[in-house]
Amino acid sequence: MPPTHPARRLSAVLAAPFTPRALAAVLHALLAAPLALTGLVLVPVGLALGAVLSWTALGPWLLALTVRGALGLGDLQRALVRSLLGEGIEPAERRAEPGVFGWRRAVLGDPAGWRAVAAALLAPLTALLPLVTVLVGYVYGLLALTHPVLRHWNYTTVRGPDGTERHIGIQIHGVEFDSWPRWTVVVAVGALLVLLAPRLVRGAGAPHRLLLRRLLGPTAADARIRTLEETRAHAVDDAAATLRRIERDLHDGTQARLVGLGMHLTLIRELLTQGADRDRLLAVVETAQGNASQAVADLRHLVRGIHPPVLDQGLATALAGLAADVPLPVTVRTEIAPRPTPALESIAYFCAAELLANAVKHSGAARVTVEVRTAHDPADGTALALSVRDDGQGGAVVGAGSGLTGLLGRIRTVDGTLTCDSPDGGPTVVAVRLPYPTRPAPSRPPHR
Repeated sequence: MPPTHPARRLSAVLAAPFTPRALAAVLHALLAAPLALTGLVLVPVGLALGAVLSWTALGPWLLALTVRGALGLGDLQRALVRSLLGEGIEPAERRAEPGVFGWRRAVLGDPAGWRAVAAALLAPLTALLPLVTVLVGYVYGLLALTHPVLRHWNYTTVRGPDGTERHIGIQIHGVEFDSWPRWTVVVAVGALLVLLAPRLVRGAGAPHRLLLRRLLGPTAADARIRTLEETRAHAVDDAAATLRRIERDLHDGTQARLVGLGMHLTLIRELLTQGADRDRLLAVVETAQGNASQAVADLRHLVRGIHPPVLDQGLATALAGLAADVPLPVTVRTEIAPRPTPALESIAYFCAAELLANAVKHSGAARVTVEVRTAHDPADGTALALSVRDDGQGGAVVGAGSGLTGLLGRIRTVDGTLTCDSPDGGPTVVAVRLPYPTRPAPSRPPHR
């Protein structure tokens, strides 16, 4: 008989301290502390010797090697965090100059190197805390949990006033915990420590990871420059792809229909010159009329793909029209004031269109809800918040070739963010947040 849902949850809770993720965090705590202590010994010694010998030619080279060693230790720390904890810390931008003396000049003048030195000096303060929690949670927790068994071997022998010897396993403030039911308190405390150990180790390691991210990762300016470079490249690629799509649609669709229309008009002129019968002439005219109508429809579809004309009436109206074309029940809720800029409305519209298309194709949902509102945050300012929720099967992720990756690239061109919450079994909620510059007021002509 398969275990019930509460039984599965209980087994998951009991196995949590020994899952691969929890044991990887323990291994990281055991390796990060010695590595940090190594940096605490080597880096100050190298800096001190380099400062003492700075009046000689050897001093600057020793300082440069020390800074480069601190960068190497930082790389090892980042590699440990990435391989054991699954958190990637991007390296900071480093200077590079040609030649041996250029290398020394670049190392000594690079702020990233001196930030790595600061990380080497401060890392022991944050790396020892996870090690202590491993000792308390796992070592002492397991010892307390197995106290009823270990007390037969792990004890202290004391001699009483009458000369008799007694074995004491645990004694706190004169209270012994070796007999029933007192040892159950020790077992309960041990079980609690073991069960809480993964969270304790993870929480205790948060300051260390934050220190590494701040000192070994890119600065805010570097991250901003990198983001701008990526978004600029994406905007260029997106514009080129749009131009190729327009060219292809015009060449394969509209141009072919217009060429056909011209041929039919030529045929009509020849039929009129030859005095052809009325039925044959009407057939050619109807074919030409169909080609003209289809060419107009293709042009409208092409324009709608660039900038939907319905957006001129506002984002709320455009989303309502978009929802009406979806073969699923879609609920649209909008609360937008004041009106965003046209570029922001266009991005929000195409994001909603892509998310609705994903819900129809991949989610297996029976209902979708689209909500757009103006969000006011004292820290981030005003933003346009778009969320699309479906009751499908879930499992959507950003990346792995999904359409969400393309959306994220388009959103980042305006400093927007995208989050996806899609557990297995659903529901899926994709939230888009766009900075909210308002539409500029129309200029008025000067009075004469």
